Amino acid sequence: MAPTEVNWDHQIPLPKLSPFHAKVAVALVALLCFINSYDGDFVFDDSEAIVNNKDLNPATPLNNIWRNDFWGSNLSSNNSHKSYRPLTVLTFRLNYLMAGGLHPVGFHVLNIGLHSLISALMIDMFSILIGGLAYDGNGNRLNHAPKASLLAGLLFAAHPVHTESVAGIVGRADLLCALFFQLSFLTYCKAFRGGRESEEKFSIHWIAVSLLLCAAAMLCKEQGITVLGVNAAFDVLLICNVNVYELSQRLFLRRKAEDVSERVRTGLLIRLALLAMGGASLLYARWKIMGTGPPAFTEVDNPASFAENVFLRIVNYNYYYSLNAWVLLCPWWLCFDWSMGCVPLIKSAFDWRTAWLLLLWCFLIGLISQALCSQDSQRRRTLTLGLVLLVVPFLPACNIFFRVGFVIAERVLYLSSAGYCLLLAYALGHCCGRWSRRKGLLRASLLALLCVYVARCALRSHQWRSEQSLFTSALSVCPLNAKVHYNVGKNLADRGNTSAAIKYYREAVRLHPTYVHAMNNLGNILKERNELVEAEELLAKAVLIQPDFAAAWMNLGIVQNSLKKFKEAEQSYWNAIQFRKKYPDCYYNLGRLYADLNRHLDALNAWRNATVLKPDHSLAWNNMVILLDNTGVRRLLPPGSEDQPQCCQLPWQSGGAVPSLGEAGAGEEALRAVSKAGSRSRRHPGQLQHAATQTGPALQDHTTLREPLTACCDTHIRK
Repeated sequence: MAPTEVNWDHQIPLPKLSPFHAKVAVALVALLCFINSYDGDFVFDDSEAIVNNKDLNPATPLNNIWRNDFWGSNLSSNNSHKSYRPLTVLTFRLNYLMAGGLHPVGFHVLNIGLHSLISALMIDMFSILIGGLAYDGNGNRLNHAPKASLLAGLLFAAHPVHTESVAGIVGRADLLCALFFQLSFLTYCKAFRGGRESEEKFSIHWIAVSLLLCAAAMLCKEQGITVLGVNAAFDVLLICNVNVYELSQRLFLRRKAEDVSERVRTGLLIRLALLAMGGASLLYARWKIMGTGPPAFTEVDNPASFAENVFLRIVNYNYYYSLNAWVLLCPWWLCFDWSMGCVPLIKSAFDWRTAWLLLLWCFLIGLISQALCSQDSQRRRTLTLGLVLLVVPFLPACNIFFRVGFVIAERVLYLSSAGYCLLLAYALGHCCGRWSRRKGLLRASLLALLCVYVARCALRSHQWRSEQSLFTSALSVCPLNAKVHYNVGKNLADRGNTSAAIKYYREAVRLHPTYVHAMNNLGNILKERNELVEAEELLAKAVLIQPDFAAAWMNLGIVQNSLKKFKEAEQSYWNAIQFRKKYPDCYYNLGRLYADLNRHLDALNAWRNATVLKPDHSLAWNNMVILLDNTGVRRLLPPGSEDQPQCCQLPWQSGGAVPSLGEAGAGEEALRAVSKAGSRSRRHPGQLQHAATQTGPALQDHTTLREPLTACCDTHIRK
């Protein structure tokens, strides 16, 4: 077992608190930082992962959680994000069940509580990593670094980079992952309760429990598996007190085998083998669940990973690392999304930004040399474990093993920030030891740093309370990010300010000329303002860039219909249905087109398809009633239609004869017939038929409609 003396701990200008009081203090600071986000809305990714996720609804089978990804899509689907986090989704479902619906307060309160609990448990982690693992005669663990662990815990609790994970409900995945990460580490430590002989006498049962908790962390977020690396480093450096630099020299110089075996004992090899086998098993199971294929990301998600030049790809990756380091060091420039031009690619080795990555590596190399080569064993262990806790949890996001779907994501730094806080606490403690005569200044500086962190957390968590404040806050941080302008425009459009929304949509398209969703939404607004020609150009360009964009095809059809380009509009609607089979709104708009062309039977079939797919589609039901009332159902049926097979009949045909609707009171009869058909279509959703293949020729001897069909209800789709 490693020595536990921490000679610089008493120099830190903080009170020495008992473990319980230290945890309470850290938890209260964490609560203070993020309490004003408790009544925030569902924002940004919360809409997709929570509001639109059917797996949260108690009516949905619970087994779906284990078959679907984090966003509610089936893992076998090509469109799946492959994020398998069933335990996180289960907590969302419990929130939904306890609150009786989607009420964001309960979701936010649980997130804040989890962060407070994690911050308190960090006291135990930091005390072990700094002061070692030692017990008194009663079996109680001793804290040999009470002030240093308290300082690191306070820095972690108040670090502003955590705002996305705490104030954003989707960040629950990072919080739960961190909680099980801590429990796995602390449980691994419990395997060594035999004093100085623990390196040989250890409990396999506690190691097995640690592996199970690692699996739980992985079921909350994939990053959880990295705790195995931290456990292994802790075992090597603290339990076995291995000097990595000295051991590597012995191996490199090919000393005798017994010289090496003195440092690497049998117990360590057994434990490392258990960790390796456990990790391999978890990775294999995760790979099988994912469908043995990684998720498909686009160039806008992670442009550096698509760079053809390998050298420039590596340079950009390292530039991303330097930006992550800067966010940890100076968490003032925070943004909900860093993609789509927020971080322009480095395209030349002479770009001035390469200085940042050179500075990063100079600092890291200096830190690594101190961690490995220092003569002070306590400094060597603390710096090494701090680096391990900083780097290892970040490895899944570094693009080395696989491509990730983001440039920078503050939420992935939640665990890595613990390593940063440990290193910062060590640096501050070291400075206090060297400059003991200036303790007053150091105490004031430390207090000022914590106050700045708390104030920044409060401000940032307030910005996360609504999409309006969140999106607008990003304009000053990432003015080149097309997605930021798009989201600001969408939020303005949703609140009815279409004039301002046009400005931001145009800027999004200017910054990213192939941004099809911005084109689609801008085209919709221009259509509503009767600027049809430009709207058609934008939507046509969108479907040219992304031919399977079903919503844009449908909206293009609406615009073409308004321009009296009926043939083109019909083709656009069918293109939309081709790429999205279950598209009731498109069938509704197709029926509107057929009604304008007096193809009444085709219109009825299109609206019928809309109601089969969406039984509560009131616009389709309303238009069917009006059309039946004005024309009479018998005159719309082609000869011999009474003999159609059941699967090809209109829904009201299977219910028996319907009286002529041209008589007085026919509207009421039509309403009853269609309502009856609606209830029947709920029981037989398989009776879907396509208007292009199932009807006879359009009737030419139609009756002039006495009432206009619903003309102002074209259904637009905004992304």
